Amino acid sequence: MTRFSYDDSDVVVVVGSGAGGGTVANELCQRGFKTVVLEAGPHLTGPDYHQDEWPAFAQMAWGDPRTTSGSWQVATDFPNLPAWLVKAVGGTTTHWAGACPRFKPHELAARSVYGDVEGASLLDWPIALGELEPYYDKAEIKMGVTHRHGRPPLPANNNYKVFANGATKLGYKYVSTGPYATNATPYDGRPATAQDGFNFQGDKQGSKWSTLVAELPKAEATGNLDLRADSHAVQILHDEVTGRATGVLYVDRNGALRRQRAAVVCVAGNSIESARLLLLSESPQHPDGLANSSGQVGRNYMRHTTGTVWGQFDKPVRMYRGETMAGVIADESRLDTGRGFTGGYYMETISLGPAFLAKFVAPGKWGSQLTELLDGYRNTAGMWIVGEDMPQADNRVTLSGDTVDAHQLPVANVHFDDHPNDVAMRRHGQTQGAAVYNAVGAVRTIETPPYPSTHNLGTCRMSQRPRDGVVDRFGRTHDVPNLFVSDGSVFTTGAAANPTLTIVALAIRQAEFIATELNKELVA
Repeated sequence: MTRFSYDDSDVVVVVGSGAGGGTVANELCQRGFKTVVLEAGPHLTGPDYHQDEWPAFAQMAWGDPRTTSGSWQVATDFPNLPAWLVKAVGGTTTHWAGACPRFKPHELAARSVYGDVEGASLLDWPIALGELEPYYDKAEIKMGVTHRHGRPPLPANNNYKVFANGATKLGYKYVSTGPYATNATPYDGRPATAQDGFNFQGDKQGSKWSTLVAELPKAEATGNLDLRADSHAVQILHDEVTGRATGVLYVDRNGALRRQRAAVVCVAGNSIESARLLLLSESPQHPDGLANSSGQVGRNYMRHTTGTVWGQFDKPVRMYRGETMAGVIADESRLDTGRGFTGGYYMETISLGPAFLAKFVAPGKWGSQLTELLDGYRNTAGMWIVGEDMPQADNRVTLSGDTVDAHQLPVANVHFDDHPNDVAMRRHGQTQGAAVYNAVGAVRTIETPPYPSTHNLGTCRMSQRPRDGVVDRFGRTHDVPNLFVSDGSVFTTGAAANPTLTIVALAIRQAEFIATELNKELVA
């Protein structure tokens, strides 16, 4: 394993190893740049994974303290777990289900297209779809996305067949088993899926793209990667005179405080921890947090409008066989304000095991309400609603005034209130989801509220004008020229699409930009 000196000021330091951080790191390593990746969690691999829901959750999830506020249901049902994210090498790409839709053109120009939505802090992205399309292509090829670039589709499991048959009966036309970043056939050194249904618990087979199995091993093979697991970043350092970032303070696996110097710093800890790290990096020059002269760090937090619909039938479905997510209805992702809300949503197949079903589908329920759900487990089909939620300035990540972490630093408080548009979209999605199952003879349908957030977006949004956001069109902070944000924090708006493909596309584009800028400095 390559190791660079703590005082090597030529390295790029990447905080976080998930979709954004792991991709940026590999892209820079491939271009010959020395890169240090600081990952707060352990380096787990396939043999380490538990395929038992609660042991797997305890092993992988970011369980450090966080607090919540606001009227969202998560604050009531899961007050200490606002987000369901992974704290391990590979980040949440080791937990994600693999869905890879692209943004639509109007979703990058939401303020112009949707107009002035009361209570929303809409803003157009400073980039258009035409600029992203080449990077979407690169990301899809890198990830082996099904239904794209000649990659074959995933097999249709029973959960999908029920879902698709109901969709067809309702007249939906855009129904398929992808695009997903799980191999139907071997690709890029990764095997075909074993159809084991354990995506959320870590993919032991390595058929699903993640930075753990794809990007980081390739980066390591270059000799340019120094991957430091169990290394929790606590502050970004900067020069008082030049204003440039100079390194990162972090706590290593032994509890020692270390400083790694840097030529460039990329923050990719997800929308909660990236905002928290910038806020923790306050100084006399940046009294409200690093890169926060606009006051926008932490604001405009989005989590997607979500909800779940379960259909129970008189015959077995066995939704747990096959991939967790391997089906999508895309018809409702269209631009159509006639439905009573702005934006669109997808319906996607989902499966949970009995333990998670009891916890997340029926939080706080007991007695017959719970036993009827579990008794019908084998006969249950599931879908997840995921749609564009409205950014709001007061939906934000701040530092908790009362709760500290193991390093005695303030934890993140996540505040969220649903926008009326979010409520209307969720209601429409759950009504349509129930109709899909009823169309094929469901005995009953069950609608459940959102789980802890897996799509955490915003908090460091892209903007054309520095006063409106935190980073520019390449993810470079407006205030600090060599400090970048490389994850879903930079999303100006959320769109309906699952975010990972876009995070990877933006990371490829950002790495290209950083490499160009560093090469200019070398020549100069």
